[in-house]
Amino acid sequence: MVAPLQIAPANTQHLDTVLGLIEDARSWLWTKETDQWENPWPNAAARDERVLAALKGGKTWIVWDGDIAAATVTITTRRNAAVWSKPACTADLAERAVFIHRLITSRKHAGSGLGAELIDWAGLRGGREYGAKWIRIDVWTTNTGLHDYYKSKGFRPCGACADPDYPSGALFEKPVMGIRVPRFPTFTETSAGLLPAEPTAYLRETAKLDLAAC
Repeated sequence: MVAPLQIAPANTQHLDTVLGLIEDARSWLWTKETDQWENPWPNAAARDERVLAALKGGKTWIVWDGDIAAATVTITTRRNAAVWSKPACTADLAERAVFIHRLITSRKHAGSGLGAELIDWAGLRGGREYGAKWIRIDVWTTNTGLHDYYKSKGFRPCGACADPDYPSGALFEKPVMGIRVPRFPTFTETSAGLLPAEPTAYLRETAKLDLAAC
Protein backbone atom coordinates (compact mmCIF):
# COMPACT_ATOMS: atom_id res chain seq x y z
CA MET A 1 0.00 0.00 0.00
CA VAL A 2 1.37 3.39 -1.02
CA ALA A 3 1.99 5.54 2.07
CA PRO A 4 0.51 7.97 2.39
CA LEU A 5 -2.51 7.44 0.16
CA GLN A 6 -4.01 10.46 -1.57
CA ILE A 7 -7.57 11.77 -1.54
CA ALA A 8 -8.88 14.00 -4.30
CA PRO A 9 -12.23 15.20 -5.62
CA ALA A 10 -13.75 12.93 -8.25
CA ASN A 11 -15.50 13.96 -11.47
CA THR A 12 -17.83 12.41 -14.02
CA GLN A 13 -14.96 10.44 -15.58
CA HIS A 14 -14.88 8.40 -12.36
CA LEU A 15 -18.48 7.19 -12.63
CA ASP A 16 -17.52 3.62 -13.49
CA THR A 17 -14.98 3.56 -10.65
CA VAL A 18 -17.55 4.60 -8.03
CA LEU A 19 -20.23 2.30 -9.42
CA GLY A 20 -17.71 -0.54 -9.45
CA LEU A 21 -16.98 -0.03 -5.75
CA ILE A 22 -20.72 0.06 -5.03
CA GLU A 23 -21.43 -3.13 -6.95
CA ASP A 24 -18.53 -4.98 -5.36
CA ALA A 25 -19.74 -3.82 -1.94
CA ARG A 26 -23.17 -5.22 -2.73
CA SER A 27 -21.57 -8.56 -3.61
CA TRP A 28 -19.75 -8.62 -0.28
CA LEU A 29 -22.91 -7.70 1.62
CA TRP A 30 -24.74 -10.65 0.08
CA THR A 31 -22.48 -12.90 2.16
CA LYS A 32 -23.56 -11.20 5.39
CA GLU A 33 -26.77 -11.37 7.39
CA THR A 34 -28.19 -8.11 6.07
CA ASP A 35 -30.48 -6.95 3.27
CA GLN A 36 -28.49 -3.74 2.83
CA TRP A 37 -28.06 -2.83 -0.82
CA GLU A 38 -29.70 -6.11 -1.82
CA ASN A 39 -31.43 -4.04 -4.48
CA PRO A 40 -30.51 -0.50 -5.57
CA TRP A 41 -32.92 2.01 -4.07
CA PRO A 42 -35.44 2.73 -5.46
CA ASN A 43 -33.94 1.21 -8.63
CA ALA A 44 -30.58 1.01 -10.41
CA ALA A 45 -31.27 3.93 -12.76
CA ALA A 46 -32.19 6.28 -9.90
CA ARG A 47 -29.18 5.13 -7.87
CA ASP A 48 -26.82 5.75 -10.77
CA GLU A 49 -28.34 9.19 -11.36
CA ARG A 50 -27.67 10.14 -7.72
CA VAL A 51 -24.06 9.03 -8.07
CA LEU A 52 -23.63 11.01 -11.29
CA ALA A 53 -25.25 14.12 -9.82
CA ALA A 54 -22.85 14.04 -6.87
CA LEU A 55 -19.90 13.71 -9.25
CA LYS A 56 -21.14 16.64 -11.33
CA GLY A 57 -21.55 18.70 -8.18
CA GLY A 58 -18.01 17.99 -6.94
CA LYS A 59 -19.31 16.28 -3.81
CA THR A 60 -17.61 12.90 -4.23
CA TRP A 61 -14.04 12.12 -3.21
CA ILE A 62 -11.83 9.10 -3.91
CA VAL A 63 -8.88 7.83 -1.88
CA TRP A 64 -6.19 6.51 -4.22
CA ASP A 65 -3.59 3.85 -3.56
CA GLY A 66 -1.43 4.69 -6.54
CA ASP A 67 -3.90 4.33 -9.41
CA ILE A 68 -6.20 1.99 -7.47
CA ALA A 69 -9.40 3.33 -5.90
CA ALA A 70 -9.09 2.44 -2.19
CA ALA A 71 -12.22 4.19 -0.92
CA THR A 72 -14.86 6.75 -1.79
CA VAL A 73 -17.18 9.11 0.08
CA THR A 74 -19.73 11.73 -0.90
CA ILE A 75 -20.09 14.81 1.31
CA THR A 76 -22.89 17.38 1.28
CA THR A 77 -23.68 20.44 3.38
CA ARG A 78 -27.38 20.52 2.59
CA ARG A 79 -29.65 18.13 4.43
CA ASN A 80 -32.20 16.02 2.62
CA ALA A 81 -35.42 17.30 4.18
CA ALA A 82 -37.18 14.08 3.23
CA VAL A 83 -34.81 12.23 5.58
CA TRP A 84 -33.74 14.81 8.17
CA SER A 85 -36.95 16.40 9.47
CA LYS A 86 -38.68 16.99 12.79
CA PRO A 87 -40.15 15.44 14.83
CA ALA A 88 -38.78 12.03 13.85
CA CYS A 89 -35.26 13.48 13.70
CA THR A 90 -34.09 14.68 17.12
CA ALA A 91 -30.94 16.51 15.96
CA ASP A 92 -30.66 20.30 16.14
CA LEU A 93 -31.19 20.97 12.45
CA ALA A 94 -30.48 24.68 12.89
CA GLU A 95 -26.81 23.94 13.51
CA ARG A 96 -24.44 23.50 10.58
CA ALA A 97 -23.51 19.96 9.63
CA VAL A 98 -21.94 17.90 6.89
CA PHE A 99 -23.69 14.75 5.68
CA ILE A 100 -21.80 11.72 4.38
CA HIS A 101 -23.08 9.20 1.85
CA ARG A 102 -21.75 6.18 -0.01
CA LEU A 103 -18.70 5.62 2.17
CA ILE A 104 -17.05 2.47 0.83
CA THR A 105 -13.64 0.94 1.47
CA SER A 106 -12.15 -1.69 -0.85
CA ARG A 107 -11.52 -5.16 0.55
CA LYS A 108 -7.78 -4.66 0.07
CA HIS A 109 -7.91 -1.88 2.66
CA ALA A 110 -10.46 -3.49 4.98
CA GLY A 111 -9.42 -3.50 8.62
CA SER A 112 -6.85 -0.73 8.14
CA GLY A 113 -8.97 1.97 9.78
CA LEU A 114 -9.27 3.83 6.49
CA GLY A 115 -13.06 4.13 6.73
CA ALA A 116 -12.97 5.61 10.24
CA GLU A 117 -10.24 8.06 9.24
CA LEU A 118 -12.26 9.07 6.19
CA ILE A 119 -15.25 9.88 8.42
CA ASP A 120 -13.14 12.10 10.64
CA TRP A 121 -11.50 13.77 7.65
CA ALA A 122 -14.95 14.67 6.30
CA GLY A 123 -15.93 16.13 9.66
CA LEU A 124 -12.73 18.15 10.06
CA ARG A 125 -12.97 19.43 6.50
CA GLY A 126 -16.60 20.40 7.08
CA GLY A 127 -15.63 22.29 10.21
CA ARG A 128 -12.79 24.07 8.46
CA GLU A 129 -14.53 24.92 5.18
CA TYR A 130 -18.14 25.30 6.31
CA GLY A 131 -18.13 25.85 10.06
CA ALA A 132 -19.93 22.53 10.58
CA LYS A 133 -20.54 21.51 14.18
CA TRP A 134 -21.75 18.00 13.30
CA ILE A 135 -21.07 15.16 10.93
CA ARG A 136 -24.26 13.25 10.19
CA ILE A 137 -25.22 10.06 8.38
CA ASP A 138 -28.31 8.02 7.64
CA VAL A 139 -27.68 4.32 8.14
CA TRP A 140 -29.43 1.23 6.79
CA THR A 141 -32.35 0.71 9.16
CA THR A 142 -32.04 -3.05 9.62
CA ASN A 143 -28.23 -3.25 9.77
CA THR A 144 -27.83 -3.07 13.54
CA GLY A 145 -24.22 -4.18 13.30
CA LEU A 146 -23.51 -1.02 11.34
CA HIS A 147 -25.33 1.02 13.99
CA ASP A 148 -22.98 -0.42 16.60
CA TYR A 149 -19.98 0.44 14.41
CA TYR A 150 -20.97 4.09 14.28
CA LYS A 151 -21.56 4.20 18.00
CA SER A 152 -18.06 2.80 18.54
CA LYS A 153 -16.70 5.68 16.43
CA GLY A 154 -18.32 8.39 18.53
CA PHE A 155 -21.69 8.75 16.80
CA ARG A 156 -24.94 8.92 18.71
CA PRO A 157 -28.46 8.09 17.47
CA CYS A 158 -30.55 11.16 16.64
CA GLY A 159 -33.90 9.79 15.58
CA ALA A 160 -35.15 8.35 12.33
CA CYS A 161 -36.48 9.18 8.91
CA ALA A 162 -40.24 9.62 9.09
CA ASP A 163 -40.78 7.73 5.81
CA PRO A 164 -41.07 4.02 6.70
CA ASP A 165 -40.30 3.06 3.10
CA TYR A 166 -36.90 4.74 3.11
CA PRO A 167 -34.44 1.89 3.77
CA SER A 168 -31.66 3.98 5.33
CA GLY A 169 -33.68 5.59 8.07
CA ALA A 170 -31.51 5.31 11.20
CA LEU A 171 -29.95 8.72 11.85
CA PHE A 172 -26.63 9.32 13.61
CA GLU A 173 -24.46 12.34 14.38
CA LYS A 174 -21.02 13.08 15.82
CA PRO A 175 -19.64 16.42 17.07
CA VAL A 176 -16.85 17.79 14.92
CA MET A 177 -15.15 19.43 17.90
CA GLY A 178 -14.36 16.00 19.34
CA ILE A 179 -12.43 14.86 16.25
CA ARG A 180 -8.65 14.86 16.47
CA VAL A 181 -6.23 15.12 13.56
CA PRO A 182 -4.38 11.78 13.28
CA ARG A 183 -0.70 11.88 14.16
CA PHE A 184 0.15 9.59 11.26
CA PRO A 185 -2.58 10.05 8.62
CA THR A 186 -3.26 7.27 6.15
CA PHE A 187 -3.94 9.71 3.32
CA THR A 188 -3.26 13.30 2.33
CA GLU A 189 -5.44 15.66 0.31
CA THR A 190 -4.38 16.64 -3.19
CA SER A 191 -5.91 18.09 -6.34
CA ALA A 192 -7.73 15.97 -8.90
CA GLY A 193 -5.31 17.02 -11.64
CA LEU A 194 -2.48 15.05 -10.05
CA LEU A 195 -4.34 11.76 -10.21
CA PRO A 196 -5.60 9.53 -13.05
CA ALA A 197 -8.91 10.62 -14.56
CA GLU A 198 -9.87 6.97 -15.08
CA PRO A 199 -7.57 4.56 -13.20
CA THR A 200 -5.96 2.08 -15.54
CA ALA A 201 -5.26 -0.45 -12.84
CA TYR A 202 -8.61 -0.38 -11.06
CA LEU A 203 -9.08 -3.77 -9.44
CA ARG A 204 -12.63 -5.09 -9.34
CA GLU A 205 -11.99 -6.84 -6.07
CA THR A 206 -14.70 -7.46 -3.54
CA ALA A 207 -15.32 -4.24 -1.62
CA LYS A 208 -16.30 -3.75 1.98
CA LEU A 209 -19.07 -1.34 2.86
CA ASP A 210 -17.84 0.49 5.94
CA LEU A 211 -20.65 2.97 6.38
CA ALA A 212 -23.48 4.71 4.73
CA ALA A 213 -26.34 3.59 2.56
CA CYS A 214 -26.45 4.53 -1.10
